[in-house]
Amino acid sequence: MTLSPSLRKLVLFVHLTSSLGWVGAVIAYIALGITASTRHDSETIRAAWIAMELIGWWVIVPLAVGSLLTGLVISLGTPWGLFRHYWVLISFLLTMFATVVLLAHMPAVSAAAAILRSADPAATHGSGRGDLLHAGGGLVVLLVLTTLNVYKPRGMTPYGWRHRARSNVDHPAG
Repeated sequence: MTLSPSLRKLVLFVHLTSSLGWVGAVIAYIALGITASTRHDSETIRAAWIAMELIGWWVIVPLAVGSLLTGLVISLGTPWGLFRHYWVLISFLLTMFATVVLLAHMPAVSAAAAILRSADPAATHGSGRGDLLHAGGGLVVLLVLTTLNVYKPRGMTPYGWRHRARSNVDHPAG
């Protein structure tokens, strides 16, 4: 399947918007996590965790899924292919990994937010340190993905080389 130029541009637009939005939302999530782990007043800590839960489920998860799906459509609908170039395959696998980790982690965020909604105010200080590790690691993965997609390092997979050889036989130059 090859995408028409206008459809390819639309999917690329949605992909870039989702991917970069995901990075921005994770940065906002980290800011809230820092607030939750460094503040001493229970209301601010509770508010930060509630906001982290909302941003996680209603912004980060949809952007992650959107990025994953549109990346798949772009790779399958353009000459890049999903399995032809290492950078495309690695990008897809890292995006899938980040999305799965996110989906597995979000119930713990919801549980923490629920506990803090009804917790003793003294028990709220320092909440969020463990979540910063997840969010920080996620941000690193997203920045690696961005780097791969901007620089597109050379290197074709064995499948890519076979596909290229078949294409050259089917369509000889000249």
